[in-house]
Amino acid sequence: MTSRFASRRVLRLLGSAPIFAVAGGIAFYAVASYTGSPSRPGAKNRSLLPRDIPPRFPQVKSRDEQISELRRSAKNELQPTKQITSRLSQGGEGDKDKEGIYNLLIIGAGATGAGIALDAATRGLKIALVEREDFSSGTSSKSTKLVHGGVRYLEKAILNLDYNQYKLVREALHERKYFLDIAPHLSTWLPTLLPVRSWWQAPYLWAGAKMYDLLAGHQGPPEGSYFMTKNRVMGAFPTLNVEGLVGALCYYDGQHNDSRMNVSLAITAALYGATVVNHMEVTKLEKDVNGKICGAQVRDTLSETGKENVAFTVRARGVVNATGPFSDAIQKMDETTKKNTVAPSSGVHVVLPGWLGSEKLGLVDPSSDGRVIFLLPWEGNLIAGTTDSRCEVERQPIPQGKDIDWILNEIRKQLLPEINLSRSDVLSAWSGIRPLVLDPISKNTESLVRSHLVTVSESGLLTCAGGKWTT
Repeated sequence: MTSRFASRRVLRLLGSAPIFAVAGGIAFYAVASYTGSPSRPGAKNRSLLPRDIPPRFPQVKSRDEQISELRRSAKNELQPTKQITSRLSQGGEGDKDKEGIYNLLIIGAGATGAGIALDAATRGLKIALVEREDFSSGTSSKSTKLVHGGVRYLEKAILNLDYNQYKLVREALHERKYFLDIAPHLSTWLPTLLPVRSWWQAPYLWAGAKMYDLLAGHQGPPEGSYFMTKNRVMGAFPTLNVEGLVGALCYYDGQHNDSRMNVSLAITAALYGATVVNHMEVTKLEKDVNGKICGAQVRDTLSETGKENVAFTVRARGVVNATGPFSDAIQKMDETTKKNTVAPSSGVHVVLPGWLGSEKLGLVDPSSDGRVIFLLPWEGNLIAGTTDSRCEVERQPIPQGKDIDWILNEIRKQLLPEINLSRSDVLSAWSGIRPLVLDPISKNTESLVRSHLVTVSESGLLTCAGGKWTT
C-alpha cells in the first residue's frame, strides 16, 4: 500500500516536470541576464561612469513657425530613389540645409508616433510629426493608466509553453523600467492586490508573482511581491468583500499619467529639433515618378477666417503611418485595394469616487468574461475597467451604456454587499479604440496580435500598428 502511494506521488511529480522545467529555465535566464550585478564579469561600475549631462534646449517654436517649416519642405523636389532605406541613409547634417526636406514624415502623434519622432530626432534625423486632432486625444490617453509588464501573459507563457508570450513579458518589463526611470514625475510603482479565495490558489499565485519579480530582476520594484492575510487585506482595503477570502497576493506594477506622458514625448521631440504640429490632417500621399512615396499633402484644420484652409505638400524621404486604429485609412491612401490589418476593439473605463476603494492599493480579479477587472486609485478617485469588444473605428468614440453597466456589475462583486453601487456614482467614462492587428502571416485570420506589427508597402509606406504603451 505504501509503495503504491509513493508511486502515485512520483507520477504526479513527473507530470509537473515540464512546468517546473520551464519555470526553472526562465529563472535561470532572468538571473543570467542580470547585468547590474557588480560581481558579473564585464559589469560596469556606475560610480566610474561620467555623469549624464542633459542637453540645453532652445525654446520650442510656435505653431505658426512650425507650420512655416512644413511649407518650406515643398520648395524642393526629391530625386527618385530605389528604396526607403537608401533615402534615409542620405540623412544627417547635410539634409538640414536642403530647404527643409525631411528624412521622415510621421503621421499620428499618439504614443507610437511621438515615440518614433523622439527616437529619430535624437539620432540626428530631420523629423516632421503631424497629428489630425490634438496631442494625446486618442487611444493613448484612454488606457488603464498602467505601465505593466504583462503578468497575464506570463501565465500564458508558462502554461502554454509559449515563447512569444514570454518575449512579450520581457519586453514589457524592460520598457516599464524605462518609464519609471526617465519620467518619475509622471509614473510610479503601484502595489496591486490579487484576492486569494481558496487555499490552493495561494501557492499558485505566489509562484506566479515571484516568477514575475524574478524576470524583472534588477529592473523590478524596490520591494518584491508578498502574501497578505485576510485581516491585513481588510485593513488596507476596507470596502473589499472578504466573504470566502483567504488573503491576497500583493505584487507591484507601474502606473503613469498617459496623457501627460504622450504630450511629453511630443514636446521632447520638438526640443530635439523635430517639427511637431497638431490639428494637421493628411489628405493625400505624394509619390514620385517611380511610384515611391515622397511626402504627403496636409491641411491645417484650425482656420482663423472660418474658411477651410488649402492643403499643401510636405516633402520627406520616408513616411511613417502611426495612426493607431486609423492605420487602414492611411494604407488605403497608398493602396486602395489594401486589406484591413486593424481589428478595432473598444475599451471602456469609468471613474468612481475614491472612498469605494483603497488610496494606495490597486485591485485586479478575474471577470465573468474570462479576463480581469481593474480597480485602481487615480488622482483621488478610482479607475474601473475594462471592456474588450469589437467596434467600428470612429474619431470620437462614446462609451456605451451596456459597457458601463457591465463594469459596475463586475465591481459590485468585489465590494461589500451593503455598498449600493449605481450609475449615479460614475463620475466620468471614456472609450478608447485598441488598434489590435490581424497577423498577415498567421493562417488563422482571427488571430489578434497584442504586440505591434510593422509593415512596409511596395511604395515605401512604413506602417506601425498595434502594440501597447510597453510593447
